[in-house]
Amino acid sequence: MFKRIDHVEILPGNFEKSMAFYQNVLEFRLLSRKPVNTGPLKETAYLQLGDTVIELMHVKNLAHMPSSMTVGCRAIALEVESMEGAINYLRGHGVYITWGPVDLGTSIRAEIKDPDGLAIELREWRHKSW
Repeated sequence: MFKRIDHVEILPGNFEKSMAFYQNVLEFRLLSRKPVNTGPLKETAYLQLGDTVIELMHVKNLAHMPSSMTVGCRAIALEVESMEGAINYLRGHGVYITWGPVDLGTSIRAEIKDPDGLAIELREWRHKSW
């Protein structure tokens, strides 16, 4: 019945800044960006990294959003080929590790923050247990 996660919605504080971060720093590719005139939404953008898609939602007045629009996920996680390579690349773009890296045996884990302070986990797998 259920196949996979289709996409993850992110409601950024600064839509353009987040668009630039996810595209220029994390190398997500823009799939679509469309205006929306429904309720509080102004536009949406779908960005893809590998087979993962996120949706950035641009709202008209973030300060007056209903509480149902502020509840979110704790973090998204990006798999990296090399933790050391990812850390060096991110530093070169002014993004610093906020937690880790920690060797967990089967993987190495670290965290960064997006422009709104949302957690993005970085994970280098040695062996996936699933």
